Amino acid sequence: MPAPKGLIVGPGAAAEPAAPDRPFGFEYRAGPGRADSGRAVSGRAVSGRADSGPADSGQADSGPADSNQTDSGPADSRPADSGPADSGQADSGPADSGPAASGPADSDRADSGPADSGRAHRQRVLFGTGRAGELLPTVLAELGMRQAMLIGTRRELERSARVLGGIRPALVFDEVVQHVPVELAERSTQAALDAGVDALVAIGGGSAIGLATAVALRAGQQDSAARPLPIVAVPTTYSGSETTAIWGLVDGGLKTTGVDPRVLPAVVIYDAELTRSLPRGLSVSSGLNALAHAVDALWAPGATAATAAVAVNAIRMLAVALPAVDADPGSLTGREAALLGAHLAAGAFSATGSGLHHKISHVLGGTFGLPHSETHAVVLPHVVAFNVPAAPAAEAQIATALGASSAVAGLVALRDRLHAPTTLRELGFRESDIPRAVELILAAVPPSNPRPVTADGLAALLRAAWSGAAPGSAA
Repeated sequence: MPAPKGLIVGPGAAAEPAAPDRPFGFEYRAGPGRADSGRAVSGRAVSGRADSGPADSGQADSGPADSNQTDSGPADSRPADSGPADSGQADSGPADSGPAASGPADSDRADSGPADSGRAHRQRVLFGTGRAGELLPTVLAELGMRQAMLIGTRRELERSARVLGGIRPALVFDEVVQHVPVELAERSTQAALDAGVDALVAIGGGSAIGLATAVALRAGQQDSAARPLPIVAVPTTYSGSETTAIWGLVDGGLKTTGVDPRVLPAVVIYDAELTRSLPRGLSVSSGLNALAHAVDALWAPGATAATAAVAVNAIRMLAVALPAVDADPGSLTGREAALLGAHLAAGAFSATGSGLHHKISHVLGGTFGLPHSETHAVVLPHVVAFNVPAAPAAEAQIATALGASSAVAGLVALRDRLHAPTTLRELGFRESDIPRAVELILAAVPPSNPRPVTADGLAALLRAAWSGAAPGSAA
């Protein structure tokens, strides 16, 4: 019987792991808590290597004994999204975090799913440059998983052969697209159930991780008594999807997002070596997507002093790391810092919920098909210009973190330095689509936005982003 479209049966190719140029690694455990808990993530350095401690039946347990280790972290995760495939690499970011149910675009209500899916919803985070090929089979063995389903684009799977050589998945599913369609989620879930897989391994950007979350969600919905399928995420972009318990699906041109603890990856393995093959353009736009997570977290519904501290630190790290990656794509120094900055940004975003910027970007992507990370790069300065007159504290924090005279000036300077896209028009958005976009976005604007959002104001913002006018010029 021929394999279904997007399905490869058989083990991955063997490959020798490459030695890292320089040691970098640490581990910590994180678990969703309350957005107002006032706790932030932290980690401990492990002398240049990522230690793996035992996990228990699909969940991360207490981890290495160390007074610097914390079990706090991204609070109350919100939506996860997917993004564009560039040169075979699909990227994205946490979908819409202001939990959205169904309906036009995203609403502010979350379909949170079951209160308890049968496992402690905590996450084990491993950073190890050049060590993903070693850590992945070790983690799966510790979880007791022998029938994994591997999810990633065909090109990503080929690029990552050395990482995957140590595992023998039951299935490999390579039909990965941005903004996961319901039909694809159904087909991939059925393939997983038919094969009797016991874990999901997602390697790539937010699209691959987003598909894994969809499979975990729908498999649990079909058999609520079954043990949840744990996800092991191996990000190769700066999308941040791996940090949230958020799922996102597109049906009939409308994107629905929600929160469910079953889709929070049990383990995340960060390896800066894997980002070396990321095209320059996607490195830039994916990094600016990460920056948008941190900026939006400063005025999102669940923002606190603690989440702001994490977000500002992420902005500062990314502002230094992204130019370093752009200037020397082969160097690991900037890529390691960018991965850590992106992780912190996604953690802050996951804890606070989604702000205006992400409501706009997810409508543009989910309904109009714009590439996810590039859309973030274009829209972010315009949203900041719109909000900062009513958010002076956030404006000062962003400006200081960017080392600029103002938040907007700093964002525009960084965008231009990275040669990122500057207009929605170049991404395929039509000026005639603005009225429909305004209608969908207005239905999802968080009440907590610093400045009231009107149809006229939103239309002016989108028109400026479409044409490339200076951010704030139409405010």
